[in-house]
Amino acid sequence: MGSDKALLPWPPVAPGHVPEGTFLSAAIRSLTLSTDRVIVVAGKNAGVVAPIIYANGASMAVNPEPELGQFSSLRVGLRDVLNQGRDAAVVTLVDRPPLSPAAVEKLCSAFADAVSRWKWAVIPQYSGKHGHPILLAREMIEAFLRAPGTAIARDIVHQNEAHIEYVDVEEPLVAANINTPEEYAALQSAMRMLRE
Repeated sequence: MGSDKALLPWPPVAPGHVPEGTFLSAAIRSLTLSTDRVIVVAGKNAGVVAPIIYANGASMAVNPEPELGQFSSLRVGLRDVLNQGRDAAVVTLVDRPPLSPAAVEKLCSAFADAVSRWKWAVIPQYSGKHGHPILLAREMIEAFLRAPGTAIARDIVHQNEAHIEYVDVEEPLVAANINTPEEYAALQSAMRMLRE
């Protein structure tokens, strides 16, 4: 991206306009309404993102080896979830547009129902494309923590497909993944069209 994705303005704004927040602050706010605690896993950017994290009422866990990749950060966060006495987690990535509070609440309700039917995770989808946030029961958390450090989260999900429930949401951006300036520019255009 050329800059820290956590600090990208959200919602995207036209040049010269003041942004309301960042991807990070918007993600925290979207999860705060439906969860009792938000934990942000930071790496080498901990000093830069800490003020945003704390200003938005979240806590921070630091990945001591962020160079090991995204899966290592997921595992740091999930260990912190268990260490804080929780048996479930809502997981999202900082480079994903946050869902609306109504969509997050829909996922939380679906998760409560799914867990009663021995499902381990709920994943949102739009037109068959999977997105975030994902909701994990303890069994799925433990599957991630038992996996080798070189694993990929998607592979662990596929290995446990029988325990996954996919929930349709009416938000086209649920599967958006912003990794390049071009993808962010496309997101800006999409957001403008949604507002019109």
